[in-house]
Amino acid sequence: MNIKVKKSIAIPLALALTIQLSGCGTILKPERKGQSSGQLDVGIVALNAIGLLFFLVPGVIAFAVDFNNGTIYLPGGSASINESDVNIVYIDGEVTNEKIETAILEQTGDVVSLNDSNVQSSDNMGSDFKNEVRFL
Repeated sequence: MNIKVKKSIAIPLALALTIQLSGCGTILKPERKGQSSGQLDVGIVALNAIGLLFFLVPGVIAFAVDFNNGTIYLPGGSASINESDVNIVYIDGEVTNEKIETAILEQTGDVVSLNDSNVQSSDNMGSDFKNEVRFL
């Protein structure tokens, strides 16, 4: 085979394999190694799928490596709370920040300020919860 022909095949092939390897979750997200399950990272799946479209074997290897290492999964971020861990206080009349702060002080002995920047509240509770305050 002619050297020009070999170069014209070798250079695009090397470039394509390099691009495929850079799409691998093991290289892009090494901090995710060791995860056993979870939601799939769409970006990593798409990059691996591109490898499947152009080169079957590298694409299959990329998927196998990412699933084996756990790097194809998004990091977990969900938390669950047992119902027994939630304190429920019923307030008579209109619920105001002052009434909530007083109720928490009476129940826990802790002084809280609902005006702090790290406090989150939600006004879109159902009508069943209008006079109810839930906190940990």
